[in-house]
Amino acid sequence: MSKSESPPNLDAVLAHLADVVDGRRADFVAGNADPKSSYIAQLFSKGDDAILKKIGEEATEAVMAAKDSRHHGLAQEQQALLIGEMADLWFHCLVALSQFGLRPEDVLAELTRREGVSGIAEKAARKS
Repeated sequence: MSKSESPPNLDAVLAHLADVVDGRRADFVAGNADPKSSYIAQLFSKGDDAILKKIGEEATEAVMAAKDSRHHGLAQEQQALLIGEMADLWFHCLVALSQFGLRPEDVLAELTRREGVSGIAEKAARKS
């Protein structure tokens, strides 16, 4: 992004992508999306386990890209790889949210709720 470009509105970008995923899921459920020609329909056709496995794969790839970036001094090529892997991870997380009837707004609301709360305190509260 150049200095003259304004950053994208994160809420709007995530909401738009979630709308696309939700629409494709609705098409799949209605029988109007062919898993042979739609990647999202293919994911939904394989069910929860396949979607969750894909998140694990993408998370691993993002970790490896981050480690490579650290080793190569965050060269532009490595940054682009890391950004691409994070985009893949976020996309597949949106698919999982849709699969379970949730939206990125739910995650953003939870992050907002946690704002100003110590991560250590928040984690301890989940255990009780």
